Amino acid sequence: MADKYILQVTAGTSYNPEEHQVVPVNSSRPLSIESEHISVNLKVRIKAYRGLPLSSPITSSYFSLPRHAKDDDKYSISFAFSLKSTINGGDLLFGNDFENPIRDRLPPGFNTAFRIVKWFIDPGLEGDIYADKPYLYGPLGSSINILYVGSKKHRFLSKNNDNSDAELLFTEGGCEVGSALRKSMKIPDAEAARKKHFLDRGNLSNWKWEAGIEYGCDFFNPYLDFSAFTLRLPGFSLPIMKYWDGQALRYSKGKKSYDINPKRSHTLRYTLKNRATNTVLLVVVFTLYLEDDIDEHGVLKEGLVCQMD
Repeated sequence: MADKYILQVTAGTSYNPEEHQVVPVNSSRPLSIESEHISVNLKVRIKAYRGLPLSSPITSSYFSLPRHAKDDDKYSISFAFSLKSTINGGDLLFGNDFENPIRDRLPPGFNTAFRIVKWFIDPGLEGDIYADKPYLYGPLGSSINILYVGSKKHRFLSKNNDNSDAELLFTEGGCEVGSALRKSMKIPDAEAARKKHFLDRGNLSNWKWEAGIEYGCDFFNPYLDFSAFTLRLPGFSLPIMKYWDGQALRYSKGKKSYDINPKRSHTLRYTLKNRATNTVLLVVVFTLYLEDDIDEHGVLKEGLVCQMD
């Protein structure tokens, strides 16, 4: 079934797909996104990528780096950002959310898989997968693999950054100013220790994501295989095509539109949001299209519109 689909990644600062830009997967240059709340440079890397744009490289040298080769990481969402207003540590959330209920399509063994994720991957993950609009979020400080703390002198968001900075290859820690800030807040230097630090509610509430400061984040893992559309957890493997959040495509002509063949596209959405104000800051959407719905130029065929609801 997987070979009948083609993947596209889009991103924006709202849930509205019409406001999104196509992410150039495995490109050497980041995608820049701006809103009244945030400035972002974003890179998405996918191993064995088969998707849009059709000219996209099939992989990235990122996956040859020792730590990613060792763990056989399959994808990465890497982004530098600077907020326009300060957000409390416990209110900046990152995770998955959905427009439609998925409770009736949860696979056998889902609760086991979720316990594995909570125990082995992200103990800070919370949510309600049975809600009308399901969600699974964790505090950014404990959910992200790599956290780089910069300063108000932007390095990765600068339009004049060199090629190495444009790659958005972050290491845990920060610049001189950022490292001093981490030290003053007693944030450990090591990734695992920093994640554990931010699982403590007191530590979270003491931390502020300060306006104007540049932060670098990298989220990656070997568990979601986009080439085979399979979720592989320790001791647990699940083909996800059957359960991915299916969306109807709509055919539009003039002022008329109607659904055609439900589940011709499927979406997985990652969201960065401010819980205190319920403000969406960044949305990255992975969409699977049937190859038959894409023309020879890699464009959704005329009249077809991907719906998020």
